[in-house]
Amino acid sequence: MTQRAFLKRFLIVVVAVVGLFAAIALWLIIDARKTPGGTPVYVALGSSYAAGAGLGPRQPGSPILCQRSDNGYPPRLARKLGLPLVDMTCSSSVTKHVLVGGQYFQDAQIRTLNSKTQLVTLTAGGNDVGFVRDLFLMALRNSDTWAGWMVRKLWSGPPPMANRDFPKLSATLTSLIREIHRRSPQADIVVATYPAVLPPSGTCPRLRLTASDAGIMRQVQARLSAVTRRVAVHEGAKVVDMTALGVDHNACSVTPWTRGWDALGKSPFHPNLAGAQATMEAIVAVL
Repeated sequence: MTQRAFLKRFLIVVVAVVGLFAAIALWLIIDARKTPGGTPVYVALGSSYAAGAGLGPRQPGSPILCQRSDNGYPPRLARKLGLPLVDMTCSSSVTKHVLVGGQYFQDAQIRTLNSKTQLVTLTAGGNDVGFVRDLFLMALRNSDTWAGWMVRKLWSGPPPMANRDFPKLSATLTSLIREIHRRSPQADIVVATYPAVLPPSGTCPRLRLTASDAGIMRQVQARLSAVTRRVAVHEGAKVVDMTALGVDHNACSVTPWTRGWDALGKSPFHPNLAGAQATMEAIVAVL
């Protein structure tokens, strides 16, 4: 084979591979922009903790990237209350995505709300301040794997509390709840904080975090919950404080509501089935 023929074949392969990846990316973006059908009597908003990432079968027709499960707390709550559900939750979303959109080229999650909506639930904010991201990277950093080696070499470590921009989270969350009130003035708004992941002190093998790692992230979750509670109460929403309710059901406990690192492949550091059920029951109690 001549050099010219080889280069021609090589370029054809490169173009084909690039085209394949571009097609996959385009398909994922189009898929992610799907809006659920149905009557928005109950609308669920938020990140992966609300979407039920890793909790089982994906909701039929829902975007793959959003990881919405039929076992998350919104579908459980809808079944319990007998309300039609429009589930807009999406993994990796921040509060800005819920309010104005921009995730995977999506419009705002609140786009389905209307004046007839009776119930809105919201669990968001953890991604705004790097909560799950840093838990994952810390655990990976402590692993004896090539990925752990790369994290140790390339990651400078978790940012200090002062750099996590809790004031911005507070402002965006305030704007979000006000907009929900404006669009759905008759709706009950229930804000659920993130279930406790870390024990009140120390750590455990299930987390793969050092005591220092756990101490840092315990502060982050406490501040996240405090900001969420304060804003929700000030803006007239109901609060379900799963961080406080789940303190004895952390990932290190005998009856955990959240997973540790040992659930790799099933969304580590997220609610498990018991946690989704507990969140649903807590919301029912508040309502």
